[in-house]
Amino acid sequence: MTGTVATVRGEVAVKDLGATLMHEHLFIRNPELEENYPTGEWDEDVMHAAALARMRALAAAGISTLVDLTVMGLGRSIPRIQRLAAESPVNIVVATGFYTQRDLPTYFSTHSRGGYIDEDPLAEMFIGDIREGIAGTGVKAAIIKVSSDRFGITDDVARVFAAAAAAHQQTGVPIATHSNPHVLGGLDQQARFTELGIDLQHVVIGHSGDTTDITYLRRLLDAGSTVGLDRFGMTITGVDTERVDTLHQLIELGYAEQLVVSHDSSLYSVNMAPTHKDRIMPEWTHLIVSEQVLPELRRRGVSEETIDQIIVGNPARILAGSH
Repeated sequence: MTGTVATVRGEVAVKDLGATLMHEHLFIRNPELEENYPTGEWDEDVMHAAALARMRALAAAGISTLVDLTVMGLGRSIPRIQRLAAESPVNIVVATGFYTQRDLPTYFSTHSRGGYIDEDPLAEMFIGDIREGIAGTGVKAAIIKVSSDRFGITDDVARVFAAAAAAHQQTGVPIATHSNPHVLGGLDQQARFTELGIDLQHVVIGHSGDTTDITYLRRLLDAGSTVGLDRFGMTITGVDTERVDTLHQLIELGYAEQLVVSHDSSLYSVNMAPTHKDRIMPEWTHLIVSEQVLPELRRRGVSEETIDQIIVGNPARILAGSH
């Protein structure tokens, strides 16, 4: 594959991305909440050091690129990621988009078609992040993140999907989703993107590994999307042995070219601060794929060529985009 992909440190050749984790987070924050009701668990320097140690551990484990899908709604701070990337041996790819499972903030109510200010700024925000860079940093987004969950595609979620579709169509940058497979949410997402004119090969349906329903997963795959089996270690949403079984079964069924793996983990999340995470899911890190999942696939006889397809080839194809 030819071309380059924007990373925090600049453009990287698609062929040089290497082993890639496609759905991760580094720092998930809520500045307003934390300013008014601090927990005492956030320390900038401590978290930076922890993240840098994690990047070095990932590099030692063979990971070359990490895709951070922390967007607006999750406390995205590009200067913080720039500081980390300056020392990190792992490429960091950042995203544009908006994370909401139901409603957008009031700003987007006043700025809406038919609102007080008759415009919808979302698409231009996303396109600007991709073409010019985010918040004056010059760091360009290389993927678009959207979400829907048990509430379905609400009016506000539909606005985000429409903006993501417009940004994809103008820039070629791929789309990754947060989905809830227990309500067959990936099918709703695919239907909406199809209505918006998106070729589903450029859409990764995230969190698909939270289910063992092979029939559902095959419907997503047969429609053309890549599926993200991207919550290894997140034991509150699934059992890793079952996640590996599902991954192996999909490989055996011939879908290796449409699978990516990851963890959806973070170094810090305001939604599950480190003390809670360490108590509930102490092993949920960014290292399980490298240290447990890929070795288990090898033990089961999956070829190195197939493993390389999943961890190197598929992410490169997706991040290369459509332009």
